[in-house]
Amino acid sequence: MKPNYCDYIIVGSGIAGLYIALLAIERGSVLILTKGSIDDCNTKYAQGGIAVAMGKDDSPELHFKDTMAAGDGLCDAEAVRILTEEAADCTADLIKFGVPFDTLNGEITLTREAAHSVPRIMHAGGDATGEHIEVTLSRQVRSTPIRVLENCLASEILVQKGKVTGVRALDCRTDSVEEYHCQFLILATGGAGRLFKYTTNSDVVTGDGIALAFEAGAEISDMEFFQFHPTVLRLPGVAPFLISEAVRGEGGILRNVEGHRFMPDYAAEAELATRDIVARSIVYEMKKTHNDRVFLDVTHLPSRLITTRFPHIYRFCQDHGLDITKGLIPVAPAAHYLMGGVKVNSWGEANIPGLFAAGETACTGVHGANRLASNSLLESVVFSKRVVQRTEMTAPPRHGEERDSSPVVARNEVTKQPPGGLGTSSAISYCLPRREVLPKVPHLNLPNLQSLMWDKVGIIRSGKSLKEAASILATWESFLSQPGDRPSYELNNLVLCARLMTEAALLREESRGAHFRTDFPRTSPEWQRHIIFKKNVIK
Repeated sequence: MKPNYCDYIIVGSGIAGLYIALLAIERGSVLILTKGSIDDCNTKYAQGGIAVAMGKDDSPELHFKDTMAAGDGLCDAEAVRILTEEAADCTADLIKFGVPFDTLNGEITLTREAAHSVPRIMHAGGDATGEHIEVTLSRQVRSTPIRVLENCLASEILVQKGKVTGVRALDCRTDSVEEYHCQFLILATGGAGRLFKYTTNSDVVTGDGIALAFEAGAEISDMEFFQFHPTVLRLPGVAPFLISEAVRGEGGILRNVEGHRFMPDYAAEAELATRDIVARSIVYEMKKTHNDRVFLDVTHLPSRLITTRFPHIYRFCQDHGLDITKGLIPVAPAAHYLMGGVKVNSWGEANIPGLFAAGETACTGVHGANRLASNSLLESVVFSKRVVQRTEMTAPPRHGEERDSSPVVARNEVTKQPPGGLGTSSAISYCLPRREVLPKVPHLNLPNLQSLMWDKVGIIRSGKSLKEAASILATWESFLSQPGDRPSYELNNLVLCARLMTEAALLREESRGAHFRTDFPRTSPEWQRHIIFKKNVIK
């Protein structure tokens, strides 16, 4: 056996990585590689909760329909069936692990968020769901034989004879490199939210897993679909702070600087329209009023509801001189969630044997062109569990065990027709195009990259702005040097993810879900398909 060998290597320590580790340790040895500490992840910033059809007026079928509608024609129907039908079992696992979901009279309390037909959002600590899940699972991991290597950044996926055999990783404290070998490699590094000037994402979310997978030859899908959260606190000198969608779900309303409630002007669902519609509507109102913010108003709601349902939001705003029970909350959109990522099947498998992806790193097909609120944490647990189930089907038996040789019958593997008669959409594959190197571009650094992406590949796009961004990014990429420390690896990864996102947005000549182009403002049936990138590997 090779040195530094584990059955499972998991890159990342968010909900997906920790949950997989806790399930996989029952099947073999597990190593978690995380470039910061085990608690440095995006999960803990998730305020809203987990969508599960468990209310008396709810059903997996209704949850399925809501998810398909939000996805604007690009959801994979099979994946959405799996998500909604297996939700209850997976959230029961979280409860067994000790996640303290909020209850009332012994029953889990549910709230409603935008584009959900009924209340179905489980939450913990009011508006601290992600933090409670992260703390609970990391505590569980520490009590097991799972090995955790902190300050260890995966820098290259090792592939031999077409199969993943492990990773090469950088010790961020010494800048030395070590190889780690495995049978199954799971990428769970999160999305790429640090691409943008204004973002709800933590500093660690730099597209590492997506970049690693692309360089190894994995398929990357749907990168043009990036969700901007409509309501993020906008105060001078204060870092972007998420104001949960659940605030609008509880009755919060949006007003412009003149006090006008504007969302009914844009959508019949008003504040409960899908995130892409609300975010664009806010941008239009800010342009109309020549201001950099709008306001979220909850002053008409009972003060006790606000302080008990949203304690973290209430305290954070109060610490910055704002009593949200009496005054309006200044908000603006910010980058929040990547719908695309490493293309995987319904078992979390990428196109390279031995490689899996989970959480925001993966593109399972459940989100389509626009994620339904609170489906992301659910996706993480449902498809993470399926990753481990799949490895059980393919792993050689342990000593003394017998492997059932009968054919595997995959649950929920029949593709069902979604509402409206739309089947699973087709896909078209591309390689990143070669572009002319520009003679003069801004200096490449993180702030300039983030400003470029925010200004030209943000909430509202155009062919002209996308072409400009694509040329600058290609020029930057041509001058990238071999990275040697964590900041340089992260910047290289972000540039690659930016190229994938920009080129995909330039190819998609329509507007759909979170992708909106002023030169192609309508949805086109010709583009009801996925854009997939794969590296042109010269053999």
